[in-house]
Amino acid sequence: MTCPTMGDADSTAATDPFQTSSAASAFGSYDPYGDFSTDKTASIEELFLPWEDVDLATLPLADAYALQRNRSLLITIEPWTWSKDWRITPNELRDGILSGKYDANMQAICNLVGAMKSPVTIRWAQEMEDKNGRFTWANWAPKDWIAAYKREVDLCRKAAPAAKYMWSPKGEEGLEKYYPGDDYVDVIGLSVFGLQKKDNDEAGRDRTFAEALKPGYDRVAGFNKPIEVAELGYVGTQEYVSKWDADSRKSYSEFPALTSVVYFNQKETWPWLGGYGLPDWRVTQHILP
Repeated sequence: MTCPTMGDADSTAATDPFQTSSAASAFGSYDPYGDFSTDKTASIEELFLPWEDVDLATLPLADAYALQRNRSLLITIEPWTWSKDWRITPNELRDGILSGKYDANMQAICNLVGAMKSPVTIRWAQEMEDKNGRFTWANWAPKDWIAAYKREVDLCRKAAPAAKYMWSPKGEEGLEKYYPGDDYVDVIGLSVFGLQKKDNDEAGRDRTFAEALKPGYDRVAGFNKPIEVAELGYVGTQEYVSKWDADSRKSYSEFPALTSVVYFNQKETWPWLGGYGLPDWRVTQHILP
């Protein structure tokens, strides 16, 4: 998760950018290196939080950090259940969640969220429709993932009634099967990445941010919820990166529900299919010769 150096928080209440607006998209970041710590345009701070083996003392620090910068928090809770040597199977994780085995893990996080002063959105077990094997919780039977998601939201709402909840598919075909219902979704998150080499291999040209966003956006627009790009990254030449940076912050008449984009300022940890390795989305590394 992000663990930035904290300053003294002031008393300014953070604003909540997860609102439908005709203005340009609000901007935020997952920023473990602090590259956006002084960015006055940033209004969202994203954290990635495994629910086991995590130092929960970092959450109050993140709250103070966000308050000082007038940012809201987007907390991605990943139900990783592993040791240094092994990771349990998808079925074991599913059965453990549905039986209540991991309720205490979620409860501990949500108890701290309930005490936060910053606006908080919880994003639990993202990209559930992805079939590439990356996430233990992905590609379960839709009814099982929905039951698990609802369990966690119900539990968290008791401890953190002011928090909002994000349903965050990757944007792939079939995602609608995992929709948990309007009562369990305040905002929808998508993942949008631009890899110039892959663009040119597949399309013979550079793709734009709008082209990359459109398929997933069209698949979720019918749910009539605010939509955010919860993970954004791009790698390529200076021209490619500059265009993606500018385009991702625009407003679009064809994407009226798009409220914000959050940059994923980290190197990829899971190899991309097609031999593209581990793209490095970090803003200090993502411009290629």
